[in-house]
Amino acid sequence: MTSTTVRIPEAGRAGGALTRCTGDANAFLRDTWGRRATVHGSVDAQGFSDLLTLDDVDRLLSSTFLRTPTFRLVKAGETIPEPSYTRSGRTGSKPVSGMADPARIAELFRGGATIVLQGLHRYHEPVTRLCRDLELELGHPCQVNAYITPPGTQGLELHVDPHDVFVLQAFGRKSWEIHAAPNEAERQPIHAEIGAGDCVYMPTGTSHAASTPAAVSGPSGHLTVGVHVTPWRDVVAHAIQGLEATPSLDDPVPAGWTHDPDAFATELASRLRSASEALGSVNVEGLARARRDRFLSTRSPLLRGAIAAAIETEPIGSATRLVRRGGTVCDVRVAGDGLVVLLGDRRLHMPGWLEPAMRQIADVETLTADDLSDSIADPASRLVLVRRLVREGLFLVDDGR
Repeated sequence: MTSTTVRIPEAGRAGGALTRCTGDANAFLRDTWGRRATVHGSVDAQGFSDLLTLDDVDRLLSSTFLRTPTFRLVKAGETIPEPSYTRSGRTGSKPVSGMADPARIAELFRGGATIVLQGLHRYHEPVTRLCRDLELELGHPCQVNAYITPPGTQGLELHVDPHDVFVLQAFGRKSWEIHAAPNEAERQPIHAEIGAGDCVYMPTGTSHAASTPAAVSGPSGHLTVGVHVTPWRDVVAHAIQGLEATPSLDDPVPAGWTHDPDAFATELASRLRSASEALGSVNVEGLARARRDRFLSTRSPLLRGAIAAAIETEPIGSATRLVRRGGTVCDVRVAGDGLVVLLGDRRLHMPGWLEPAMRQIADVETLTADDLSDSIADPASRLVLVRRLVREGLFLVDDGR
């Protein structure tokens, strides 16, 4: 089987998400990743202002249908009861609870409560795109929460997270207390005040706490990107699952084994040797490919514009120019007599004769149906293919057509 993968950001690629967070992605992965907590200064003047602003927070809470548990409020390390800032109503004929009550949220925020937007990558497109880019660079699932804190307050007490964390300061300033990571040499806590565009990285299990300086007049907003790093334990456990088909492991443990633990230990050693031999014959290439395929077909979708495209009044013609949708994956793999094409959030099954065309498509940023004339002779077939790829979200119709 052969495959080709394109448009997956490389760690050191200029403008990649990891470079944006750390300044030098290759140096970060070599010297810092999983090892120690670090503070990184802003990479560019824009900082992270395109990801979240105070106006974005206001709009989400006051002008959309945001419901718990997609947000919550905390104060002095304690979660504020939901009825204090939510309301109930009806949508259509059905009762709905847990809706954001903007007036009460504003009052609690004024009184020192921190607003937490949970799973922001699921409903705020700029964050969704950042999350996708980081996932493709790192090869691990990511999630994003946002914390908006008024001046002179602290949202959460000193705590640890069960995953790696990138803290991206979107607006305002925040003071951090960062203790040594589990794999880091013992040291005094880092005390750092970071501003818009700065980033803090903390490996899994790093104790930390944050607060908004009292001297700062405005609120602070930061994004916490949680990276759920897959441990080798999970990968090896998946490989071991293949031993379930080994017949000898289905034999029952002999009755009365508790009376002769030495004999039981001897038999157990024999069974483990057999299992080890079976594990040595596992198709590791197949397991690696299957895990990769799952990862590259189960990310969050990036389909802005798909609804409008579904009722496109002007049909896509042979010369209609299409542009590659940002953050997309196009991984083409031969599977038997067909193709499997991974698009990031799904997989497509296609006939094998489309391989030359799909490999050509995987390499381009813009495309027309006519561009595929060398690999697909029939004009109607070319149109069928490009129209499907627009429906599937890999391409958009260029506004200039």
